[in-house]
Amino acid sequence: MTPHTEMFNDLLKLAVESRASDIVIKSGKPGYVRISGRLQPVDMDPIQNAEAQAWVDEHVPRVFKKAWDDLGQVDFAYSKEGVGRFRVNAFHQRGEISIVLRHIKSKVPEFEDLGLVADPLLNLAKAKDGILLICGATGSGKSSTMAAMLNWINRNMEKHIVTIEDPIEYTFIDDKSVFQQREIGLDVPSFELAIKAVLRQNPDIILIGEMRDRETFETAISAAETGHLVFSTMHAATVAQSLTRLFEFFPPEQMAQARRQIAGSLRGFICQKLVPALEGGGRIPANEILNADATIKNLILEGHNEKIQQLLDAGTDSASFSFNRDLLRLVNAGKISKADALRYSANPQALEMNLKGIFFKT
Repeated sequence: MTPHTEMFNDLLKLAVESRASDIVIKSGKPGYVRISGRLQPVDMDPIQNAEAQAWVDEHVPRVFKKAWDDLGQVDFAYSKEGVGRFRVNAFHQRGEISIVLRHIKSKVPEFEDLGLVADPLLNLAKAKDGILLICGATGSGKSSTMAAMLNWINRNMEKHIVTIEDPIEYTFIDDKSVFQQREIGLDVPSFELAIKAVLRQNPDIILIGEMRDRETFETAISAAETGHLVFSTMHAATVAQSLTRLFEFFPPEQMAQARRQIAGSLRGFICQKLVPALEGGGRIPANEILNADATIKNLILEGHNEKIQQLLDAGTDSASFSFNRDLLRLVNAGKISKADALRYSANPQALEMNLKGIFFKT
C-alpha cells in the first residue's frame, strides 16, 4: 500500500468511527470531517497537492481516467475493506486538487434507523405508478429515505426495480423484489443512454438518481403514463420550490401542457431537512409531504400552485403535511428544541403561533 493511500485510509477510518457523513480534502490543509452537520478539522499533517493527485490517479476507475484528465473533475466510488464505501468527487480549484467523499453505509436503512414516520411514506411507496420525488438540500438524507422506501418494497412486494445511479449508493440484496442497479460509467457509458434504455428493461419501478433536466423528466413522465412508479431526487427545499423546479423544465409557451403532464403523472413530494436532535447528538429528519390526490391535481391543472402550501399548513390530513406541522410534532415529542424548529422553519412566524396553539384554517 502506498503511503498516501495508507494516510487516506486512516483519515476515512477515523471519519467512519466518528460517524462523519462527509470528508473534505483541500490541498495544503488537514482533512475535515462533517459530524452532525458541522465541519471540523482533523488533527493531522496537511495533505499536499501531490498526495491528493496521486490518490486520485491511483483509485479513479480506468473508464473515468480520460474524463479526469480532460475535464479536471470526476465522480466515482471508492471501497476499502475494514473501512467502508464512499462516493467521491475530485476536482481542481486554483490549480490544485480537492476531494470530497461521502460515506455510504453498507446496511440499507430501515425507517426506524432514520427516525422517519413510516405511514405517510408507505402510503406513497405502495403506489402503482406515477412520479415520486424526494427533495432537499445536499446532505439532507434524501438518498437514505429513498433507500428505506425501496427496502420496504423489496421485503414486501414482488417488483422488478431498475436503478440508474451515479454512483451506486446502497447495494440492495434481492428479497421479494429483483434489483438491477446500473452505475453510470461502469455499467452504461452515460446517463442519457441509461435513461433511453430503461423502459425496454421491463421494470415495475425505476429509480433515477437525480431529476436533472427536461429529458430526464419527460422520460419519467413517459414511464409514469405507461404504468411505472418512478423514484427520483431533486434539489429543492420545500413542496412549493419543488413544483417551481418542475415547471422550469418547460418553456413558457408550454405551460398549459406542463400543467397537464405534471398533474397527470405526479404521485407526490417528500421534502426533507435534518434538524439537530435534543438527545444523543446527531440529527433527526423533518419532512414536508405532499400526496398528489384529486384536489392537488386540480390545483396544478388550474395553475393555483400557491394554494397547495396553504392546504399543507392548514390541513389535518396525515398523508400530506407541511414542515411546520412536522416540526411542531417533533417539538411536542421532545425530539428537537423550539429554537431549532424556528430556525429550520420556512415560515417561523406561523410556527411560533402554532407552538402557542393557534392555527389558521383556509
